[in-house]
Amino acid sequence: MSKIEVDQVDPQSGTTLTLGTSGDTVSIPSGVTLANAGTATGFAAIDWQSTIVTGATHTASANQGIWIDTTSNACNLTLPGSPSVGDQLIFSDFKRTWGSNAVTLTLNGSKYQGNTVPAPIYDTAGETVHIVYSGSTQGWIPINDGAVALETPQSYSIDFLVVAGGGAGGGMVALPYSTGGGSGGGGAGGFRTSTQSSGVGVAITVTVGDGGSVNTNAAGSQGNSSSISGSGFTTITSAGGGGGSGEGGGSTGGSGGGGSSRSTSGNAGNSPSTTPAQGSAGGTGLVSDPTYSGGGGGGATGTGGNASTPFTGGNGGDGTASSITGSSVTYAGGGGGGSRNSTGSASTAGQGGAGGGGRGAKETAPNINATAGTANTGGGGGGGHAYVSPSDGAAGGKGVVILSVPTAQYSGTTTGSPTVTTSGSNTIIQFNGTGSYTT
Repeated sequence: MSKIEVDQVDPQSGTTLTLGTSGDTVSIPSGVTLANAGTATGFAAIDWQSTIVTGATHTASANQGIWIDTTSNACNLTLPGSPSVGDQLIFSDFKRTWGSNAVTLTLNGSKYQGNTVPAPIYDTAGETVHIVYSGSTQGWIPINDGAVALETPQSYSIDFLVVAGGGAGGGMVALPYSTGGGSGGGGAGGFRTSTQSSGVGVAITVTVGDGGSVNTNAAGSQGNSSSISGSGFTTITSAGGGGGSGEGGGSTGGSGGGGSSRSTSGNAGNSPSTTPAQGSAGGTGLVSDPTYSGGGGGGATGTGGNASTPFTGGNGGDGTASSITGSSVTYAGGGGGGSRNSTGSASTAGQGGAGGGGRGAKETAPNINATAGTANTGGGGGGGHAYVSPSDGAAGGKGVVILSVPTAQYSGTTTGSPTVTTSGSNTIIQFNGTGSYTT
């Protein structure tokens, strides 16, 4: 191998000096330092531009450094077309105005952090962004952009189940034999489902409604509503279940409370009061001797049973099954109506509807009290009865809110201590009380 030792090499003519020919490799040994006192091109060095970008649009070339002044307007910066691996681009907030007028990138056919949408937006005052092209799989990747955040967050679908608190069953005072009777069962809490898209960093506020409370010798209270809400989301609110009729008329709600046998005005079952519908109407209570029984509360899909058989309370309407948790679970059953006896005959309590509805009370031996709706199903409470002594209805069951999120997008950021499980490729977040989840 020949060796040439000189202090300087100059071109014989002109100003261009060529080393080797196409296909040759010019090797620089280890330990040698190349000192550049001029302008280097073709080495992926950053060529800072002397002209400040102030327009609404600008197209960048590879390996440029660009100052962007958005004092007067936002800027749409188009990235270089057909980039090569190792190409770089630096763009910087010249006047610290990106916080008010942002820089949006047009990807020009390439990916950015592995995605083609949405368009990255830089809106932090004083920010400098340095990106490098990694190839077609991931495209441009920031190696410095403040927190090196994911600027192309992908939207994904979240499934919701929102069940309100169930209504309480009715109660009434003890009156003479001929006017004693049975109270209506509480209506189930409203049952609603929803599928909505979300990006990253959205706080979803969750409210879980309590079941309706018992009112001594009176109609049961309506349950409380459950809801989800958040920026960019359609708010979903499920209405609390209607209270069962007792000494007075019951109430409407997600599902209607059952009617009682006390008075003509209290006989009819109550209808749901929501749009769109979230449940069913309560059943009718009968005052004619010897029935004296209350109707069942409405369920999510089943109408409360009428008190049409002597000494028998109407059954609660059935709820609806959901597999959002990965297993089929039925929610929002109506409470059974209460019943009394006549001439010593046995009475039969109305049964709670499938989905957590409570059983109604019955008067004759063995005398039983009404049972409450099951917690976190939104079931209605059972109705009471009255003859020898008052028998109040039972409370409604508390509601529940459940989210199903793709596990790959699950953030783990919650408040309110929800129960978190997995099912297949989804993470299930069950709120038995008020809290939040941030996407």
